[in-house]
Amino acid sequence: MKIAICGKGGSGKSSITALLAQYLSSRGFNVLVVDADESNMGLHRLLGVASPVILLDHLGGKKAFKQKINQKFPPPEGTLFGEKIPLSDLPAECVATTGNIRLIAVGKIHHAGEGCACSIGVLSKMVLSKLVLQDKDIVLIDTEAGVEHFGRDVDAACDIILDVVDPAFESFLLAEKIQKMTDNTRAAFFFILNKTDDRSRAVMEAHVDKEKILTAIPSSEALFLSSLEGEPLTTAMPEITPVGEMIINRLSRNNQ
Repeated sequence: MKIAICGKGGSGKSSITALLAQYLSSRGFNVLVVDADESNMGLHRLLGVASPVILLDHLGGKKAFKQKINQKFPPPEGTLFGEKIPLSDLPAECVATTGNIRLIAVGKIHHAGEGCACSIGVLSKMVLSKLVLQDKDIVLIDTEAGVEHFGRDVDAACDIILDVVDPAFESFLLAEKIQKMTDNTRAAFFFILNKTDDRSRAVMEAHVDKEKILTAIPSSEALFLSSLEGEPLTTAMPEITPVGEMIINRLSRNNQ
């Protein structure tokens, strides 16, 4: 099962991704976290692993990647350019592991003036569409902020789309747009309210489709400080449980 976590910048997508990875791992699932945000530099820290080699860099960078996807000859089997990509075929140097959580980072912007991130989007879509999963495998994709990944059709391979909404009016506007965009996908769609307190939660619930809200994650000083310091997330957040259980239940039904 493949789950995309999306939302505006600063909404807490990476923290939610890390919390979900830890919860699903604790339930015995093999979790692959895909960092598909070219601007995010700290997801590996939240998971408590070293930064892996960037997948696009492993393939030789943007120019080399474009040349490879434009080759006229069929790619050899057992490569990222084949018809299918078993998780075991992901390049070892591009995978950081802790327990049964693995992290890969698709691509990053390294230099000023290096051009658009289109290659990263193409590679993200290619990998996600070709990944072959077993019954206990779950993929969590930390997408780039905003909606560009929808335009690139990165989410087409996903079974579930989770929109992280924080207490900001811009987040409400984006939530409405994202929900409409998911009408054209096969994926199930839900909201996660983040950084809430009693007052903000009531306002947030009034601005999004309440029937689509899975949970509300309260503001947490411990979580905030961990993120601020770039430390692994170790704070227990029981509010993530409904999200994890929804994923597990849907996976179980799919596997029957």
